[in-house]
Amino acid sequence: MTALPNVDLIRISASESIDPTKKGSLGQFFTSQPISTYMASLFSSYKGAIQLLDPGCGPGSLTAAFIDEAVKRGETQSIEAKLIDIEESITPYILETIEVCEATANKNAVKAKLSFQTKDYVLATVEESGLFSGSTFSHCIMNPPYKKIPSSSDHRKALSSAGIETVNLYSGFVSLAIKQLKDKGELVAIIPRSFCNGPYYTPFREQILRETAIKHIHIFDSRSNAFSEDKVLQENIIIHLIKGAEQREVTITSSPNADFHIDEESSSITASDMTTRTVPFHKIVNPDDKDRFFHIAANNRDQAIIDRLSAFNSSLKDIEIEVSTGPVVDFRLKDDLRTDIEENAVPLIYPIHLNGQVNWPKESKKPNAIKVTDTSKPWLWKHEGSFVIVRRFSSKEEKRRIVATAYDSHLPGKMIGFENKLNVFHRKKVGMDRHIALGLYAYLNSTLLDKYYRIFGGHTQVNATDLRNIHYPSVESLKRIGSQIENLPINQNEIDALIDKEIFLMTGNNDNPLNAQEKIQQAIDILALLGMPRAQQNERSALTLLALLDLKPNQTWQKIQRPMMGVTPIMSWAKDHYGKEYAPNTRETFRRQTLHQFTAGAICLYNPDEPNRPVNSPKACYQITEEVINLLNTYGTTDWDAALREFKGQSHSLASSYAMERNMSMIPLTLDDGSEIKLSPGEHSQLIHDIVTDFGPRFAPGSEVIYLGDTGAKNDFFKQKRLAELGITVDKKGKLPDVILYWPEKDWLLLIESVTSHGPVDGKRHQELKELFSNSKTAGPVYVTAVPNKTILKRFIMDISWETEVWVADTPSHMIHFNGDRFLGPH
Repeated sequence: MTALPNVDLIRISASESIDPTKKGSLGQFFTSQPISTYMASLFSSYKGAIQLLDPGCGPGSLTAAFIDEAVKRGETQSIEAKLIDIEESITPYILETIEVCEATANKNAVKAKLSFQTKDYVLATVEESGLFSGSTFSHCIMNPPYKKIPSSSDHRKALSSAGIETVNLYSGFVSLAIKQLKDKGELVAIIPRSFCNGPYYTPFREQILRETAIKHIHIFDSRSNAFSEDKVLQENIIIHLIKGAEQREVTITSSPNADFHIDEESSSITASDMTTRTVPFHKIVNPDDKDRFFHIAANNRDQAIIDRLSAFNSSLKDIEIEVSTGPVVDFRLKDDLRTDIEENAVPLIYPIHLNGQVNWPKESKKPNAIKVTDTSKPWLWKHEGSFVIVRRFSSKEEKRRIVATAYDSHLPGKMIGFENKLNVFHRKKVGMDRHIALGLYAYLNSTLLDKYYRIFGGHTQVNATDLRNIHYPSVESLKRIGSQIENLPINQNEIDALIDKEIFLMTGNNDNPLNAQEKIQQAIDILALLGMPRAQQNERSALTLLALLDLKPNQTWQKIQRPMMGVTPIMSWAKDHYGKEYAPNTRETFRRQTLHQFTAGAICLYNPDEPNRPVNSPKACYQITEEVINLLNTYGTTDWDAALREFKGQSHSLASSYAMERNMSMIPLTLDDGSEIKLSPGEHSQLIHDIVTDFGPRFAPGSEVIYLGDTGAKNDFFKQKRLAELGITVDKKGKLPDVILYWPEKDWLLLIESVTSHGPVDGKRHQELKELFSNSKTAGPVYVTAVPNKTILKRFIMDISWETEVWVADTPSHMIHFNGDRFLGPH
């Protein structure tokens, strides 16, 4: 019995009952079951008497996940939990959750006492003496509200009185909780990533660094996935802190989605395409950075981008440049707006005037000029020198988040207006030196900065505050870069070459991580052109293709090879050459969601050296087809388009031909009901075939095949409803034996393990199966170990459990009985 599945139903009901606008105003969004499970798994220890805090608890999903994890680990005998939420309407739901959690814990010999208070956590904690007495809690798990708090608000004043300076409720919650933790107490929270940079969160960052050790950070690759049900676009992370611990290395994981689940093979919690890396702390917070910004890189390639850009470490203040939001708010100056220049009017620049350079005037609904009056003049700037202009809003179609334009004040007029949807770099509301402006233009438009910005913040809206938080080249570097630009606009390759040249001049390092990103994007484009479905047009599939071609970042497509590689070597290759370290338990994702489609689409061959090799063999491998090699050798050349057309013309017949070859290696099997399936090639599947066609008819004639655990067929053949009718309901097929037969005549379930290299019914397996099938409505299970021959049997004879049976396929008419008082029957 676990608490969270039931509590998740409570969460859904609670979420539906609360007005969405009210949730938005409170800044509180409920935590889904997968995220709750993952967060609870991050705690290092569940030992001793636990005092848990869950502030902003909502319907209590995080506490339920914590209870389940505590029960699972079996390290504690008691849990006391305090749950707090400001929303009164949540009370009936949280009380139901408490009842479920306490029942779950008590049933598993854990004494649990949970209490709920309808309180404003911040105000109550600071103002009500005695509600919390000092460092009370050993653990805290939270999804705090995300809401800005004005300097005049009660929350801001209360936090300030407690020595906490912050601008958002979420950081206030975490700051207070840290103060309430005992020494070595642990906190796991899901919070926005906005605290990682910017001056407003400096005190919060300093508190984390001063009072805790960061142990683990999880990043969501997409801004919308953590709370997709509530359409929250805030970029979130999960962070694990330990109070008073020594800061050591930090584990950083990432995933495109929040689809956390238990991996059957490793019994660990994972997510699709999850990556993992462990980094020294100085990679997250540079000791030389006075702002104490947090740099969280999901993989080594992202880290390389951060490291490369660290050659530029000047602030805007250092280079005596400012950036401001365009001061002209048009609807406030409506009477002064003009369609065209006229007497006493000056240019007014809107985003529509920017297209690599300033294209003015422009026919549109927007004005081109503004009249200089006593009302408008305070919002206009002196029109001289060079400005750099960045649109605040970038469109989805644009490849870069930051799109900059250099403007040299060549338009008429002694003053100029910049509209409010622009950010403008200037020096005291006047333009700057031309070469500095051109250098700044190149830097802001560089691919390296764009990649860094996406890692660092990644907002589609670029505000002046975001631009102030970036580090810049020095004045000398900007002049050097700008002096090499003669005319505008220049193309992206020229911009990137200028920045790369400057970094090399400063550091001597010529290893550009953008080469890897370019190769990955090219591979994704190729997969799309080859007709791969959208689900395979991603980085995982691109890296798989590059690995099977042994194509490294600095090599051309004419250097491709044709190695044979297994899944684990492919993943290792991606880490070594492209800095992407996937978690070990994502192997099945590579097999099922990339390599399977590559094989079906005639991009690669499966086991070309030994087609009969079993699917679960550690020697299983893949190799790019000759036809694809010949095609890709032309990529980037004038022959590419013609070669691609020719390949597409024959790709269907190629896929059919390769599929026929694969099918010829499959093992056909006709079942008791006359249906036919094909098992994957290999000794293990052949033994399963023999169990169904030889063992069954001999020793359980008329038996019904309920389940086949063949690697190639398990997703296709499982009579789950029929097994449920017999009293057995299972969550994971991985727990089942290789073959299940039901013999109606005797009302027996025969549980058979097909053993070629491991896995007989030994004492441990016997007990596992006994527990799994304990609710069977049949006369009882029969446990059988099947082996292909006596040679294999000799390897396992000492491990086989009593009260079981053994069948040897090459002497099919005999059985070996490890039952002392009967032959073939339930014991």
